[in-house]
Amino acid sequence: MAFLKHKIFKPFKNWFTLILVIFIVWMLFFDANSWLIHHELNTDKETLKNEKEYYKKEIEKDNKAIKKLSTPNGLEKFAREEYYMKRDNEEIYIIEYEDSLKTKKNE
Repeated sequence: MAFLKHKIFKPFKNWFTLILVIFIVWMLFFDANSWLIHHELNTDKETLKNEKEYYKKEIEKDNKAIKKLSTPNGLEKFAREEYYMKRDNEEIYIIEYEDSLKTKKNE
C-alpha cells in the first residue's frame, strides 16, 4: 500500500471520487449506450445521409433520361447511338479512333 501514498493517487483516497471515475469510465466505454457506440452510430448516420443525397441526384438524372427517351426523337437518337439501328434506305459507317476504343487500360 505504499504506492497509494504517492501524490498522483491522493484524489483517489476519497470514495466519492473513486466511484465517480469508475462510473465515467464505465459510461464512456463499457455501457450499452457508451460514447463509442454513439460515435459509431453517428458516423453511420452521416454515411447514410450522403448516400441518400447521391441516390436522389441519380434519380433526378434518370428521370431526365426517361423524359428524353419518352419522345420519338429522343428514342430514335438513343437507338441509333447505342444499338446502331438505321432506317431502310440508310447506310451507317462507324468510325472508331484509337483513344475511343475500350481497352483494359482505359475502362
